[in-house]
Amino acid sequence: MDVVHERCAGIDIGKADVKVCIRVSGPDKRRRKEVRTFLTMTRDLLAMRDWLIAEGITVVGMEATGSYWKPVFYLLENDIECWLLNARHMKNVPGRKADVADSEWICKMVEHGLVRPSFVPPPEIRQLRDLTRYRTEVIRERTREAQRLEKLLEDAGIKLSAVVSDLLGKSARAMLEALIAGERDPEVLAEMVKASMRAKREILAQALTGRFRVLQWRCLLFFTGRRSASLIRHHSLRARGVSVE
Repeated sequence: MDVVHERCAGIDIGKADVKVCIRVSGPDKRRRKEVRTFLTMTRDLLAMRDWLIAEGITVVGMEATGSYWKPVFYLLENDIECWLLNARHMKNVPGRKADVADSEWICKMVEHGLVRPSFVPPPEIRQLRDLTRYRTEVIRERTREAQRLEKLLEDAGIKLSAVVSDLLGKSARAMLEALIAGERDPEVLAEMVKASMRAKREILAQALTGRFRVLQWRCLLFFTGRRSASLIRHHSLRARGVSVE
């Protein structure tokens, strides 16, 4: 079989260590193989990189194993051409023997050009993607907490979400915080609304009339309600901070 890459390596990545196999041309024109194991600590990965550079390795292949491949790939990408390989594509390549180690098999497939790398975005795109994904997850968490809070209020017969369009708006939050703090009078709660919401004070007083037993109020509303309100504020600030960045 033709050799496509004269000096190549294959890395079998685990959580605690990586096994690296290199294949290079020896003095007698025969292919030389060497396998070493490194821990996944940064110091050991730097030692692995120095060894690969000293051996003149031009291409490194590694399997996309969870997120464990990222530190290895990111550390090597500026010095050596790195190939991230799809595990399903690798399994479809025939000819593997049962006693061949993963790192050696990866190295052989790279050596003979039997696999092709998956696309890995450049660092700038990766950072932007991570930021937008994080912001999306924060907003989802905020929405889930708001839904939990609404369900709690519905269970207690408080129909606030049927009157206000935004349960997380300024007026709604003021009423909810007073409700959590122990205010029971619907009229007092309805007076906390601002701007155009003041025209709905009468119906708000009706919506804020709940059916709480003392135990239900203290256990459910105090602990769950305060937690939800706190998390909603927390996620809102996080999302705002990500947007600013």
